[in-house]
Amino acid sequence: QVQLQESGPGLVKPSQTLSLTCTVSGGSITTNYYYWSWIRQPPGKGLEWIGYIAYSGSTHYSPSLKSRASISRDTSKTQFTLQLSSVTPEDTAVYYCARTSESDDTWGQGTQVTVSS
Repeated sequence: QVQLQESGPGLVKPSQTLSLTCTVSGGSITTNYYYWSWIRQPPGKGLEWIGYIAYSGSTHYSPSLKSRASISRDTSKTQFTLQLSSVTPEDTAVYYCARTSESDDTWGQGTQVTVSS
């Protein structure tokens, strides 16, 4: 059974780059037809999809975040990483990583990131 765990700093200063890692256990991040996503939920708001890295290594991002977001992976460590540049307080949110496919999805528990000086 696959499990996902987010990790990274809980506090980031404005204008810096937010970096989060999702560590996957119980499965490979190159298995066909799975997509490895980052999603966030700002306080008092709904879920916002940030982007994914596919089993093939290709990436796709939300148009609103495309200029600042970058998702990469380390297959030897079964990890994938989100970097979000030039953060502002509006990037404060709970950040989730997830594995999705046509038939199911599995989420990490989420990690709070606050952008503040």
